[in-house]
Amino acid sequence: MKTRNIFGTISLLVIGVVFGAILVSNSGLLKQSRAENIQIGSESSPVEISSLSDFNNAFTQVAEKVTPSIVSIQVVSSVKEDPHKDLFDFPFNIPQFKDQKPRNRQGAGSGVIISPDGYIITNNHVVEDAVNVKVNLFDKTELDAEVIGRDPLTDLAVIKVKGKDLPAAYMGNSDNLKVGTWVMAIGNPLSYLTSTVTAGIISATGRNINIIQDTYGIEDFIQTDAAINPGNSGGALVDLTGSVIGINSAIATNGFSASYIGYGFAIPINIAKAVAQDLIENGEVSRGYIGVSIKEVDGATAKALGLDKPKGIIIQSVLEDGSAATEDIVPGDIILMVDGKEVNKPNQLQSYIATKRAGTEVHLTLFRDGKEISRDVTLKARDKDKGDSVELVGTKKEKKNDSEDLKEASFDAIGLTVQNLPNNMMKKYKTDHGILVKDVKQFSKAADQRMFPGLLITEVDKKPINSVKRI
Repeated sequence: MKTRNIFGTISLLVIGVVFGAILVSNSGLLKQSRAENIQIGSESSPVEISSLSDFNNAFTQVAEKVTPSIVSIQVVSSVKEDPHKDLFDFPFNIPQFKDQKPRNRQGAGSGVIISPDGYIITNNHVVEDAVNVKVNLFDKTELDAEVIGRDPLTDLAVIKVKGKDLPAAYMGNSDNLKVGTWVMAIGNPLSYLTSTVTAGIISATGRNINIIQDTYGIEDFIQTDAAINPGNSGGALVDLTGSVIGINSAIATNGFSASYIGYGFAIPINIAKAVAQDLIENGEVSRGYIGVSIKEVDGATAKALGLDKPKGIIIQSVLEDGSAATEDIVPGDIILMVDGKEVNKPNQLQSYIATKRAGTEVHLTLFRDGKEISRDVTLKARDKDKGDSVELVGTKKEKKNDSEDLKEASFDAIGLTVQNLPNNMMKKYKTDHGILVKDVKQFSKAADQRMFPGLLITEVDKKPINSVKRI
């Protein structure tokens, strides 16, 4: 009996141990199963090793293929010294009046071979006033070059060397560039670091940095953080397919070192191709113009004209006898599209028109009086005989007629002072109504709208105005 009790007790203990072991085991399995259902991190690496290798190879292949198409340019140019230059140092230096004989200086830049027979595109500022130009090819061959033509309005030029079977670069398409795209700058920085390759991304497009000091200057730069230094001017900006998408032209600098501090600027290749073709064929650019002065539409202008949001470019004035004047295009019209392409900044329109020759027809979509209208405009060449400068209305002093009552009014809220327009000025500027802007306060709303003394206001809320009393 006692043996049976002992055997029963041992059996219960064994069963308990086994059952406990099973419970512990099942608990561990349960925990392990739950842990396996929780995913920590991504299932795969974001970059495949093979893809990374291909990406690296793209840079090396572009450098290998494109660098032979980039040349170094040495220029001897003629410059005139200011005979009164030392006067600005007075009294620290004794003024020495000098003659104005041309003096030579040496400079350097880069260029891109665009044809096997020796045509090379570069910057206008590289070969401006050149008396001697030499080109060094990638294989160190030195050749004399002649300047075929220059276009200061885009800072582009074409030179020519005698050669054959030269490695011409492939010209890409700059119309659809995206910010963030990887690019490489190839050139000859600092005049002695030949065949230098730097890399970065497109930081911005459509930049206007006001370096072309001309009313008709065309600036639509590609901005990049690929390092560009003096001597890179005229070199290539290329994408990872090896296509040239821009001609390096300028750098952002602190003004002291005149060297790279983060950003460089390149001329879109589509503009460069159009300019180069004209220069090669004619020695000059036969550029077409619409014949209008324009500015960007801001929020206040959009609201005043009935647009749902700021968009397009407003026409401020129309050139008499210009293309626009013959096609029922008037001041106040807003250009929304050109040839189906949206334009929201003046330089977007200017750069597109810069690729068109005089005689080309473009299709404009305009906004007027709350609705869209269309106009087909045949571009005309600029009348150079009339000069590039535009005289501002009212900037010249007029003889005041004592019988004229020149009443004026000030609007402090917007920082604007206007006055009635004298009859003699109406006749001179071919208008029978309007008032004259006399003063614009700095940093005011009027100043923000780029108003200035001498500007003529002919309409307010689309209604003709001829007296300050009617404002």
